[in-house]
Amino acid sequence: MDLAAKGDDFEKKAEKKLNGWGIFGSKYEDAADLFDKAANNFKLAKSWEKAGSTYVKLGQCHLKLDSKHEAASAYVDAAHCYKKTSTTEAISCLVQAVDMLCDIGRISMAARYFKEIAELYESDANIEKSMEYYDKAADFFQNEDVTTSANQCKQKVAEFAAQLEQYQTSIDIYEEIARQSLKNNLLKYGVKGHLLNAGICHLCKGDVVAITNALERYQEMDPTFSGTREYKLLADIAAAIDEEDVAKFTDVVKEFDSMTPLDSWKTTLLLRVKEKLKAKELEEDDLT
Repeated sequence: MDLAAKGDDFEKKAEKKLNGWGIFGSKYEDAADLFDKAANNFKLAKSWEKAGSTYVKLGQCHLKLDSKHEAASAYVDAAHCYKKTSTTEAISCLVQAVDMLCDIGRISMAARYFKEIAELYESDANIEKSMEYYDKAADFFQNEDVTTSANQCKQKVAEFAAQLEQYQTSIDIYEEIARQSLKNNLLKYGVKGHLLNAGICHLCKGDVVAITNALERYQEMDPTFSGTREYKLLADIAAAIDEEDVAKFTDVVKEFDSMTPLDSWKTTLLLRVKEKLKAKELEEDDLT
């Protein structure tokens, strides 16, 4: 008998158990055992839809038995099968699993699955939803003092917020992570990167006074910052904006990029800054 047929067989037996007479508890226990075997066979047969729906039935049996931990586990298994065929179904199962885990106080597990939901939305290019779930994951990780994971999720929120031109949200997050990191010897090395990201978001807002004030604040926050290439990049770009000098802007960015290649996020934002600067320069030309 092939694996999918074996799965069907176990599933039919499980349904029969549920529909038959029997002591309440043992009926669901027996059915759960059979659904588990059925789901495993479907999984091995790569029948992902069938495996997913069978794991959901297994989860429902565990809920009848008031075993929320096992039920959540079954819904997570269902989600991982559905991942292969339907992001929507996978997310729905993970959301239900998280609810159960919250009920029984498994906060760090819930955080992990919030992050997984965020990643699924991200893979579907649903940035707003992805941000929402990265934010929830960050909150939960923070509650459990898992700072590194919390910061990873917060950085994702900041990254997406900037893409959506919600620059102040990004600035607040990067500055907060930088402040936290200064208190931790292992994380100190990353501070200049966080301040650079915050600074680039300030540049996107186009307020030269705010940029200058921010650089002063960053210098107070971390006295070593003004000696870094990151600080020099931000200060030189601010000067180029102030002087409305596109050529200077281009040279400054090119020089930094030749030593430390800029990632696509920074490049995208700096291009926005450059476009605004170009538009300003054209305006000035029109007036003269």
